[in-house]
Amino acid sequence: MAGGEEEPSLGATPVSLSAPERSVLSALRNVAEGTVDEEEIARLTGLPSDQVRGTLQRLRSKHLAQVGEEHQTVRSLTPRGEDSRLRGLPERRFLEAMLRHGGALTAEEATAEGLRDDERSAAIGILRRRGLLADGLPFRLRAPHAAPSVPLPEEVVLGQVADGAPEVDEAIVAGLERRGLVREERRSHKHWSASEEGRRLPLASEGEPTLGPLTSSLLASGEWNLRSFRPYDVRAPVPFVTGARPHPYVAWLEEFEDVLVGLGFEQSEGPLLETEFWNNDVLFMPQDHPARSIHDALSVEDVEGHLPPPDLLARVAAVHEGRPMPGESEAVGPGWPGRYDPGIAARPVLRSQTTPVSARFLAGHPRPPFRMFSLDRNFRREEVDATHHLEFTQCEGILGEEGISMRHLVGIFRELASAIGVRELRIRPSYFPFTEPSIEGYVHHPRLGWIEVFPGGLFRPEVTRPLGVDVPVIAWGVGIMRLAMVSLGLHDVRDLFLDDLRRLQGGR
Repeated sequence: MAGGEEEPSLGATPVSLSAPERSVLSALRNVAEGTVDEEEIARLTGLPSDQVRGTLQRLRSKHLAQVGEEHQTVRSLTPRGEDSRLRGLPERRFLEAMLRHGGALTAEEATAEGLRDDERSAAIGILRRRGLLADGLPFRLRAPHAAPSVPLPEEVVLGQVADGAPEVDEAIVAGLERRGLVREERRSHKHWSASEEGRRLPLASEGEPTLGPLTSSLLASGEWNLRSFRPYDVRAPVPFVTGARPHPYVAWLEEFEDVLVGLGFEQSEGPLLETEFWNNDVLFMPQDHPARSIHDALSVEDVEGHLPPPDLLARVAAVHEGRPMPGESEAVGPGWPGRYDPGIAARPVLRSQTTPVSARFLAGHPRPPFRMFSLDRNFRREEVDATHHLEFTQCEGILGEEGISMRHLVGIFRELASAIGVRELRIRPSYFPFTEPSIEGYVHHPRLGWIEVFPGGLFRPEVTRPLGVDVPVIAWGVGIMRLAMVSLGLHDVRDLFLDDLRRLQGGR
């Protein structure tokens, strides 16, 4: 500078900090070398942990503190993994059972040994890939000495994970994770230190009166002239303000609707307050059969239900009783025991599934072809947990025309899963009262494992014929909330109804 004057050092003017900021910065400056974590700062200052975290962020925004993060991957056994470690992996128990039966084992003997169907299937696949198991039934070892006496690689890695070993075979860990035996969590640890500016900064004297915002009362009293103001830091970040936007779950549902519309489906709706007729009877669910307990519908009091048109009621009653429908000479099927009761059919219930929307649509549009979907709320008497809720959203869909088969249904499930980024899908046979044959599609959740989201099948003639439909109809009721959990990276179905504004704004 001119005249040989020296430029004053950075931070030469004392900066007034709040008492917590002064305490935390002093603690950081007292660390001669290295860094310190938040728990240690809380111990040194005597401040609550939450207050320490907030204060550190404020010091960081003022460039007085800096932070480094260390990320760590922690693996542990799931409850199924703990069980397998105690009882033995399914493949080990399968080998031991074979040895107890002279080297050969039937499916019935495997069940008697305590191996469930899923455990037996996993064990057979693994042992065959390792070349230990011969093809065909009964299950046999390829050679009498084929059973290894040393631990299997999966057994070794399972023990290493349980003991917290730092190095394990990553490929085997990935396989155990896919089987739901091992889970992986990523943790981060923050280490704080005073910045160069924070170490050089002269702190204001303890107890010196300072002011933040200037108020009308301070101006009126003239007290502002007797006090010092905290410096204004133009580098400090301003509060982040977001505009209005849809709830993430609502936005996701709209995207899913767009996928179905793009596949040529039209959207339909139905009432939330239904009658037993549309909720159950028209779907060929017997009025006194335990199958109805699957849905456990919530009844409604002091509301009068209305029966459908008499001709439709007569056709459904005939199908339930195994009689020919009016105007026909042969019965659609054997029906159910007992007399059909219109009084039960008129009882009002909260809709327990969206399939009544399909039945109402078919009753009003019996001529093919048709593609319809409904994405709406339903209600069941459920125990609320990570995958169940009293109120849930379901995506009902039907596709009917000549030549439709179960292959088309599997194709739709795969198309819907692919559209939202789900690559792992398993299909297996199942049972539902109003479809035959029936299937279930499962997708993989990183924490909850394989969960059912794609149930469906081919409507039985007892459902379509009374509605005047004479072509095959495939139907499904996608568990849309579980599918959204997988797509949005959530671990609990209750998080779909999140109302925490900070979390909805991305943690800001």
